[in-house]
Amino acid sequence: MFMRAFETFVRARGLEMRITRYALFQSIFRVGEPEHLDVAEGRALFDAFFETDVGNIEPAPGARHALAMLARDATVVILTNAPAHSRDARARWLVENGFPYPLLVNSGLKGPAVAALCARTAGPAAFVDDLLPNLDSVASEAPGVFRFQMVADERLRPLALSAPERHVRIDDWPALAPAIARVLRIGEADA
Repeated sequence: MFMRAFETFVRARGLEMRITRYALFQSIFRVGEPEHLDVAEGRALFDAFFETDVGNIEPAPGARHALAMLARDATVVILTNAPAHSRDARARWLVENGFPYPLLVNSGLKGPAVAALCARTAGPAAFVDDLLPNLDSVASEAPGVFRFQMVADERLRPLALSAPERHVRIDDWPALAPAIARVLRIGEADA
């Protein structure tokens, strides 16, 4: 999972993560200091992580099996906001970890990219993300898409803003895959 690998990366640079809110760049601190790192410094660390340490990310539990089950009857596409320079490393990581799906690198809210993808298909579509702004963006730009919020890291779950009246929230892949299969009307709903 990204956050655990990023924490290791940050610690190796003499910094620490304090997971007290769902805000990546505002969770990075110099050891013992009360104020978080400047957001620009946090972004630079994020970019550096994807240059050197993307291979250290562990897949979310159950994700490989869940996506493989869905891919039997649907097209799975990975849409990421990882830095563009990390596209090749990220694609390599996906294949090496059992996720042989197309990768699209995005910047900013994901609604426009999802709308563009949906314009190229006639069937139903589902979108999974952890961030409420991305889910809301998809709701606005591609309102017919089924949206699911999923926070894989159990430490972050209570901190993530959610809107269950707008987006279904299921925080583990073994439960999420059958829910997606049901709304897409594909396969068997028993991941």
